Amino acid sequence: MFALLKKPVRSKPKPLETVKRTLDVGDRAMPLTIRENRRATRITLRIEPGGRALNLTVPAGLLKREIDDFLDRHQGWLLTKLAKFSADNPIRSGGRIAFRGVPHRIEHTGTLRGLTEAVLVDGEPVLRVSGLEDHMGRRLSAFFKKEARKDLEVLVARHAAAIRKPIKSVSMKDTRSRWGSCSWDGNLSFSWRIVMAPPLVIDYLAAHEVAHLKEMNHGPKFWALCRELCPRMEEARKWLKQHGSQLHAIDFE
Repeated sequence: MFALLKKPVRSKPKPLETVKRTLDVGDRAMPLTIRENRRATRITLRIEPGGRALNLTVPAGLLKREIDDFLDRHQGWLLTKLAKFSADNPIRSGGRIAFRGVPHRIEHTGTLRGLTEAVLVDGEPVLRVSGLEDHMGRRLSAFFKKEARKDLEVLVARHAAAIRKPIKSVSMKDTRSRWGSCSWDGNLSFSWRIVMAPPLVIDYLAAHEVAHLKEMNHGPKFWALCRELCPRMEEARKWLKQHGSQLHAIDFE
């Protein structure tokens, strides 16, 4: 009798799967991550910032053939979206890359020692990079990180003084999902890749994160404050929307 009253033992739900594979899109082999989500009711395909990888979210238990059918149907969409990302990596001697919004020719000096520097050669902007040629990307990214910190620390200090809010720290990262972040206690973080953008855009990013010190949201008051700190905010946001993914697409490794 008591056995009949015993509650049935519920089996644990099957663990969700994450599968990593490669998807051929035209002549590109794209890294693809497939993640199951119990709350998902449909398949969602996203291109990572910079067009370097794909993410697919699927309902739990979806059959592999259904996933493959979905990917086949969206080949055309992927080809169109990925076309704006150049497959030609500019990190090479003679390649061109933007620095503070100005295209610079990369010149490998051929010497093992020396600093990476931005100079004018016969009126042409040039980034001179020393060391081994295989290390050019690493040296350029270190230079960009240093210069981004230099720019952003000045801009952040100016905007923070304008709203009378203290800054605890400013750090540089290589984030793909966002250009910057701000914590409640005044820690600001930025993607150093922003130093490739025009000065106006760098200033907007600094103003955006500093504005979060006062308005930790994206409501009307936040945007009003952001516009007050950076009057050309709309112009900067438009540039970032149009060109930001191209900055993420550059492979420095």
